[in-house]
Amino acid sequence: MSKRIDSYPRLRISGDGSGVVSQAGGVLLVETARRAGLDVALSTALAPWCKPRAVHDPGKILLDVALAVALGGDCLADVGVLRAEPAVFGQVASDPTVSRLVATLAAAGPRALVAVRRARSQVRQQVWKLAGLAAPNTGGRVVVDIDGVLVLAHSEKQDAAATWKKTFGHHPLFAFVDHGLEGSGEPVAGLLRPGNAGSNTASDHIEAARLALAQLPTKHRRGRRPLIRTDSAGGTHDFLNWLTARGRWLSYSVGMVVTEAVHQAVLLAPASAWTPAVEPDGQVRDGAWVCEIAGDVLKGWPKGMRLIVRKERPHPGAQLRITDADGMRITCFATNTTGVPIAQLELRHRQRARAEDRIRAARDTGLRNLPLHDAAQNRVWLEIVQIALDLLAWMPMLALDGPARRWEPKRLRLRLFSAAAQLVTTGRRRWLRLARHWPWTQAIITAFERLQALPDPG
Repeated sequence: MSKRIDSYPRLRISGDGSGVVSQAGGVLLVETARRAGLDVALSTALAPWCKPRAVHDPGKILLDVALAVALGGDCLADVGVLRAEPAVFGQVASDPTVSRLVATLAAAGPRALVAVRRARSQVRQQVWKLAGLAAPNTGGRVVVDIDGVLVLAHSEKQDAAATWKKTFGHHPLFAFVDHGLEGSGEPVAGLLRPGNAGSNTASDHIEAARLALAQLPTKHRRGRRPLIRTDSAGGTHDFLNWLTARGRWLSYSVGMVVTEAVHQAVLLAPASAWTPAVEPDGQVRDGAWVCEIAGDVLKGWPKGMRLIVRKERPHPGAQLRITDADGMRITCFATNTTGVPIAQLELRHRQRARAEDRIRAARDTGLRNLPLHDAAQNRVWLEIVQIALDLLAWMPMLALDGPARRWEPKRLRLRLFSAAAQLVTTGRRRWLRLARHWPWTQAIITAFERLQALPDPG
């Protein structure tokens, strides 16, 4: 008879503990909001919706919900996690008060959304200044990626409809500032759209680009030529005409559909016109080449537009498309950037794939489900999600380094935010004493000290 092995300790539990704080690592997000001035900015922005003799400030209520979402919540009621820890998060409004505020802001329509967005833009400028960055991307240029997101609905919510993937829900359009290899990214636009909204609706891409550019610090809106990147959904005449009309201060890199004209131009391109594709480390990409296509294929498109094509050997077993040529997979994109080798331009466009990582992080941060019924209320929810994602991007930017700088929300929650602590009051000061054995205790302490060393926003 084999000996039975107990894999886990046998414990007894009781509910009479005191002086213990859960989600203690969430203090990093609270301190980030404080040092960035987000709490004051939201309070000022939402002052018109503060009722006389109100106990709770609307700005703090909205920020509390965003903090709950950043910690992993996915509905308004999850703010109860913060309410349970007043020593860390202060006094938190009741669920009915939170619901009433969201309903009030939804009823206010664009006014409330504009107020929140303006506050976020002001704080973003302060955060980038605190981080000491010319821009959160290599080369000093701000790169904005626009992409659609499918959000499923499991009940009859307003504007929920059948999607192009034969699911049911909504089809928001988001824009993110790319932080490059050194970090994650910040949301700078979020448009709530019905599930049947078109992927290549030019008016929606124009509105998303407008909102995104308005979020950038002033000097980055013109002087440093921000770059707008999209997949082929942005490859429409109206959107490219709008981008071109902004003038030379705005750059773009937009995926294009491989038409028959492009297909024929690729077949006619001589071997000497093709340049090997490159990887981020500068190494040549084996089996992939790029070429610039000109001539009649550009007829009808904006002046100054360049069309760059990539061809590559498909991986074994890949299904070729009818637009592929000579057994090669063909893709193309348009850009107005000059003075840069086309292989570097193609690499820059390919790095748009990082937007998929941002979307995955957004799904893990309140975007997997739109919890409210009315579309106007879910627009407020999208702003809450963006505030949460801002905090999850700003905190690592200001306080973490090394591999931790690139941790996505799931890992931040598991290793940092979920840490428990003992609350001790001594010498009229309150201390959070984190567990000595927790592997990431020192990372939390170091990050908190860095945040506290930042200047007070005043």
